Amino acid sequence: MAVLTPPPSAPAPPDTPSPPAGAEETAEPKEPAGRRGAQRAPVRPGLALAGAALCVLAAVLLGFAANLTVVGHLQHARDQQVAYDELRKQLAEGTAPVGPLDNDGKELALGAPVALLDIPALGVHEVVGEGTTSGVLMSGPGHRRDTALPGQSGTAVIMGRQWGYGSPFSRLDRIPDNATITLMTGQGKAEYRVTGIRRAGDALPTPSGGQNQGRLTLITATGAPYTPSGVLRVDAELTTPVQPSPPRERRAGWIGSAEEALKGDGAAWLAVFLWTQALFLAALLAAWAHRVWGRWQTWICAVPVLAVLGLAVSAAATRLLPNLL
Repeated sequence: MAVLTPPPSAPAPPDTPSPPAGAEETAEPKEPAGRRGAQRAPVRPGLALAGAALCVLAAVLLGFAANLTVVGHLQHARDQQVAYDELRKQLAEGTAPVGPLDNDGKELALGAPVALLDIPALGVHEVVGEGTTSGVLMSGPGHRRDTALPGQSGTAVIMGRQWGYGSPFSRLDRIPDNATITLMTGQGKAEYRVTGIRRAGDALPTPSGGQNQGRLTLITATGAPYTPSGVLRVDAELTTPVQPSPPRERRAGWIGSAEEALKGDGAAWLAVFLWTQALFLAALLAAWAHRVWGRWQTWICAVPVLAVLGLAVSAAATRLLPNLL
């Protein structure tokens, strides 16, 4: 009986080396050729600087427009409410100022409330602050510090803006003759009767009373909106009894040029410089964040900061403009 033997088996193929463990995880996929050119170019200092400068310019221009319109009127309304509450408290306590010094014998601070002005014919109801610088007139009309307070002998001078920051004296040229002007001070109510309106070149009014007569002059600008070209004055005579005037240590005319009509406040240059530096640094930071962080994230965080700093720069720069604007 023949014994069947199995056919010889085919030789096994040589073992192929297996990839080392973790090779699949560590191998980086090749980037498609079309995406290699889509990478962001390196930041150029010149472009970042130009972008920051454009951001600064835009923030300042928008801040100017806002300060001279909506934001300025809101600031004026807020400052008037605060000043009214303070003056009403002082009148109730009998501590309202009646001269150039406060109850502690110190010179009144710029912007301190001194009177409540009421012109029924124009619908004006404003708190008058001490001083006539551009910064003081942002909050409302201001009393020229080298003149008498309303109700006292002599001429009390009050200035107010024509267009910006509440525009309290925008219709002053429409006040009728013989209109009544009332001012409430620490010495009581003083009433004046309008005697006329003066523009540049007009003669000074001739007082009808003696040396102890009280007079009032309201001053604002003339010209197109936000472009003052001259000064408008409204003269009035006191019709209520003259109140006693405390002694004044300084003679008339001692105030600086910043408190004269149509003058700017040169002391605001330091604030303009500091706020501009802060705005420029914020703009540079926004340009850098736009490259390394992302467009939308940067704009969401940077726009409010740039807007606030732009308003601050423009508010400081507005103090350099004419105070009756």
